[in-house]
Amino acid sequence: MQQLLGATMEADFRLQVESDRQRVLDRIAKKQVDVLIVDLNAHFTPLESQLAFIGQLQAVDLPVLVLTDDDRRSTALELMQHGVYDHFRNPPSPLEMSIVVRRAFEHAKLRRELAEAKQRIREVTQVDQLTGRSRLMLPVYDLIHRVANLDTGVLITGESGTGKELVARAIHNLGGRAEVPFVAVSCGAIPESLIEAELFGHEKGAFTGATGIRQGLFEMAGEGTLFLDEIGELSPNTQVKLLRVLQQREFTRLGGHKTLPLKARVLYATHRDLNKMVDEGTFRRDLYFRINVINIMIPALRDRPDDILPLVEKFLRIYSDSCRKSVTAIDPQAMSALMSYDWPGNVRELENVVHRAIIVGHSSTIGIDDLPEQFRELAGDANRIPPTSTFEHLLREYKRKIALQAIQDCNGNKTLAAMSLQISRAYLHRLLRADEGGLEVA
Repeated sequence: MQQLLGATMEADFRLQVESDRQRVLDRIAKKQVDVLIVDLNAHFTPLESQLAFIGQLQAVDLPVLVLTDDDRRSTALELMQHGVYDHFRNPPSPLEMSIVVRRAFEHAKLRRELAEAKQRIREVTQVDQLTGRSRLMLPVYDLIHRVANLDTGVLITGESGTGKELVARAIHNLGGRAEVPFVAVSCGAIPESLIEAELFGHEKGAFTGATGIRQGLFEMAGEGTLFLDEIGELSPNTQVKLLRVLQQREFTRLGGHKTLPLKARVLYATHRDLNKMVDEGTFRRDLYFRINVINIMIPALRDRPDDILPLVEKFLRIYSDSCRKSVTAIDPQAMSALMSYDWPGNVRELENVVHRAIIVGHSSTIGIDDLPEQFRELAGDANRIPPTSTFEHLLREYKRKIALQAIQDCNGNKTLAAMSLQISRAYLHRLLRADEGGLEVA
């Protein structure tokens, strides 16, 4: 067969022959195969066995061409149902097969490129929801990508309002579970008497009022992701039961006897100091080590002020549309007040402030009078900002401060500073020249 097809195809393809199914699967797993031609008559095995092998190949999304002596219509239909790209009667026409192989190869190539493009779009979309490119956020993005396809314990920590659920959703959407459910629950929002029923579900008659079978969150998540927010709020009794589920990867509905497998990936988050809780005896040490294989700590907004401007711009776009208003900018005095604020509520508080300002404002630019009272007090009198200052001038000043701080953090090494800021060394020098009265070119 190799000799028969080689004359017309070996100019474009390398033909290889395998008679062992496992070696075929190994080659596919190592991405050594682009198109697979299966001769159903090469081995004297039942058709059902051959079709079962072809069925295995569906999972790897590989175009399969089949050679067969069986010209029955039922066989052709069965081959199509098993995902076969095309099939031929033996002996095949080398020219015809050459054309179909090329078409199958191009089809597979386009599918791969489409999948890669979708993945890149998904990555950009998910990370962009976590708006911010400060140096403190770069490790967060790095860990999100590293754990996206790992079924390991990931604990997301940070103050309230920093975006812990967004991080969990990004992990889910960047991994292989993106097409299956993401189920989020705040453990602190469910009464202690109901938390077990919510997590594990219940059978009819499990307790007073249980009039039927109800799926719990572990079951509802299926093969997707279950996000347990505020894990530190669980009682010691529930912690014990959760630990057993995570260790055994199975659970039982309340009042039931049937064991159900835990198929979902579980992510965890808290704003509390679990280390301290472990020392105090209010959080189980064994559960802590089970859920905290990887810790993603989201920095507070006050520690990354250079993310405030891009966040404001993002919220302007979102809420201008939802409020049906054309608010496209924020004036320098209002921006200065936002930059001076401590943000105890973090990103959630900033979002609230921008949303409110868009609603109460009367122009296309948010001014200091559109902000809550505490920001007007921060702004003080007009002398806080020189009359000649413009938004662009304030932005340049702020960029220079970031550049100088990066150089200081890198012990004066400008190359490392530029790398840490993800800008070119030339751009860093332009920022520094602007500090001496030169012109910064974006």
